[in-house]
Parts: sequence; structure tokens; C-alpha cells
Amino acid sequence: MEHATFAAAVLVLAFLFAKVEIHIEGKNGWAAELPTWRYQSRLTDLLYGGRPLTGYHLWLQLFVLAFAHLPVAFGTPWSLRVEARVLSFVILFWIVEDFLWFVLNPHYGLSKFRRDSVWWHRRAWLLFAPREYFVMAPLAVLLYFFGTNHL
Repeated sequence: MEHATFAAAVLVLAFLFAKVEIHIEGKNGWAAELPTWRYQSRLTDLLYGGRPLTGYHLWLQLFVLAFAHLPVAFGTPWSLRVEARVLSFVILFWIVEDFLWFVLNPHYGLSKFRRDSVWWHRRAWLLFAPREYFVMAPLAVLLYFFGTNHL
């Protein structure tokens, strides 16, 4: 039941956040039309698959990371295992949220979830999805199982 609850939390929260981002960004993904700063370097190319870091994304990512740590703020003792589960949640949340952004966005849908339709993932696309899905999802699963004493 614990694993199902974790997965359901990731799915529900990613769904809700994808809907928020769709309303904010519309058809212009990766904050293309938002009034925010953009920074690109070799480091951002590596970490963001060729996309620039934007103020919008920096603050969203920090918010979600901080929010995911609320159990520790409310009394769950911090440990490496707790941190592993939090980081697993955050990584899976962003992967699922990103995918749902396309699926739920009326300007995209699953049929436009392709390298040639998504400029901000184009440089880091692998097979049928952004490369980060293939790299980060296994890391998140390992972190999750480390955090639940199942490794």
C-alpha cells in the first residue's frame, strides 16, 4: 500500500501542477513567452538538455523541492533515507508533470509529443521521449527503494 500511495501522490500532484503550468504557459512551453530572465551556459546545457535556465523554472523547482521537505519541517526526523524518498518524489514528480503537460495541453496532446514538435527538448531527445526521462527515472526508483529499506 505504501508504494501505491507514493505513486498516487506523484500522479495526482503532477497532474494538478501540469494543469497550472498549462494555464500559465499555454502553447509556449519552457516559459518562452513569459517575462522572466534566461541564462544559458555549458552547465545549463548539461543540466537542462540544451534549454536555458529561466527564473520561472528556477523558482518553481526550488518551491517544489522545499514543499517536498514539509514532512521534515513537521517532525519527521531527517535521515539519508528520508532525503532519498524526498528526492525520488521530486524527480518523479517533474518527469510525470512534464509528460502530463503535453498530454493535457490542448495545443499539444500525445500526438505532438515528438522531438520535432518540442523545441525545448529537441537537443536531448532519445527514442520516444526526452533523454532526462531515461536517465532520471531509474535514479528516482533507486532513491525510492533506498529510502524504503528495500535495497
